[in-house]
Amino acid sequence: MMRHMLRTVFVTGMALAASAGSAATAWAQDGSQIGLVEITGSPEERPHPLAWLMGQGENPTLRTLVESIGRAGDDATLSGLVIRLKDATLSMTQVEELGAAIRKARAGGKKVHIFTEAAGPGELALGSFADEMMVQAGGGVSFPGLHMEEMFLADTLKWAGLKAELVQVGAYKGANEQFTRSEPSPQWNQNIEQLLDSLYANLRSPILKGRKMSDAALDAAMNDAWMADAGDAVTLGLLDAEVDLAGLTAHLAKAHAGKVIWRKDVIKADGGEFKPDMTNPFAMMAVLSKEPPKKATRPSLAVLHINGAIVDGESQEGGLLGGSSVGSRTIRNAIEDIMGDEQIRGVVVRIDSPGGSAIASEVIWQGLERLKAKKPVWVSVGSMAASGGYYIAVGGDKIYVNPSSIVGSIGVVGGKISMDGLYEKLKVKVVSRDRGPRAGLFRSTGAWSPEEEAMVRGKMTSTYELFTSRVAQGRKGIDLSKTAEGRLFTGDKAITLGMADAVGGLENALGDLAREVGLSSYDVLDYPGPKSIGEMIEDMLGQFVIAPSVDSSTGVTSLSHAARELLGDQAWSQIQRSWSGFLELREQRVILMSPRVLIVK
Repeated sequence: MMRHMLRTVFVTGMALAASAGSAATAWAQDGSQIGLVEITGSPEERPHPLAWLMGQGENPTLRTLVESIGRAGDDATLSGLVIRLKDATLSMTQVEELGAAIRKARAGGKKVHIFTEAAGPGELALGSFADEMMVQAGGGVSFPGLHMEEMFLADTLKWAGLKAELVQVGAYKGANEQFTRSEPSPQWNQNIEQLLDSLYANLRSPILKGRKMSDAALDAAMNDAWMADAGDAVTLGLLDAEVDLAGLTAHLAKAHAGKVIWRKDVIKADGGEFKPDMTNPFAMMAVLSKEPPKKATRPSLAVLHINGAIVDGESQEGGLLGGSSVGSRTIRNAIEDIMGDEQIRGVVVRIDSPGGSAIASEVIWQGLERLKAKKPVWVSVGSMAASGGYYIAVGGDKIYVNPSSIVGSIGVVGGKISMDGLYEKLKVKVVSRDRGPRAGLFRSTGAWSPEEEAMVRGKMTSTYELFTSRVAQGRKGIDLSKTAEGRLFTGDKAITLGMADAVGGLENALGDLAREVGLSSYDVLDYPGPKSIGEMIEDMLGQFVIAPSVDSSTGVTSLSHAARELLGDQAWSQIQRSWSGFLELREQRVILMSPRVLIVK
């Protein structure tokens, strides 16, 4: 059957819609209604800033998907649900949150089916939560395990004539090692090995339970399924069926004992569907002047998003190397907006961040302390709340994590880059002149003296002590000897160590908080709030002006595009945040940053 792996499976995006349409026409309203949910790419954590005006379109947020799947379980008119994965790239924490929603729908009596053209570890893990996992006939299945790559750049920097003079506080921190070593230290190696063990166990766990397999049986299946087709995967017990997309309706008719009527209104996203006549100048002016809603109109909960590297000042949707950052000023302004809205009864801080500026992390923590005095503040961790991200998390009253969320990295890194070698290669002569006793401490040339390094380490130690004091204040009884010094943990382990309170996604945190504050019916508002079109244009123009080089055909910076092309999407997505944090050392001398160059394949 492996010869089928060489065949290209071509299915147009209209095939399922056409099949659904013909079914509804032929069978009228006398069949089983099956809801359809399509997931494309990686679901966003928060709505687009213009979603209030244009709607979420074909890219609903993770929360919208989770809520929609959960509501399907309560819909008496539905007998089942099909989740179609269209080139979906789901992290394990997203799989866990979607899986919890699938369990909820199944508990409501719904049969849940998952269909995909090809399946890797994420698709197979999600499929294990469903009643049936299907792959396109002839489609590929790959489940070799987890492979992790770390990039160590000390030799690269040396070749370029650069030297990273970085000091870390916390033996297991490791964030400096990417730039100062050619291989991991024993402490970092121990740290990352146990983390990978936990991530691998969490990947296998739902498959073992959902597929009713023993460890030995799953090992045997993975040994053969490093590269398989759908038929082989069915034989190995990793799938339930291989189904051609064109025959999906007929396949479901058997499972539901009769005719099938497709329902494509399962996903109900908040936001408008405003479509102005852009040929009318007055309509265009109306769009530019239209303002997004700023206040809650009835009892509500707020979701405050900490998504990206933490920086001082304003948040950015994408910088020089792509990716987003979360600015302390932006978040503090959002906190003030939340505090001033009496209809908002509670707040969930949703964190997916590797950390960043120590000062910005403290400023945001202070803001949460101020907010807690007026409203309950809980925390939901997505993929990561590490270093500065965890610093912020301990400001909440209660922390929810997914099993595979990464938390911790309580440690500090700081320093500078000595550029003597690069200057020499470029034949650049640098003459330094100082006024003041420590003016040249962060000079670009020359190594630190022992006295200077001791001064930097002393300041970083003070920051570390403040960090650990915030953790101890927020997590009563925590044993810092087992959790600090840069150690990283998955969410399930973090709970046993007192670093978090409960396993659950954003939906669980919102639901539990609503019950805590006595809300049975409520809206959920995202902060920082939506932007007007005028504000969006201003932001885009500002980024355009500072961009070093923009490819007019793609609209992305040439540097970012070239690096992505060279490294590939997976490696680039991992390195961009780490490099952005590294560049923060130009402005911030001490950062709370967790390593991001961890590529899991």
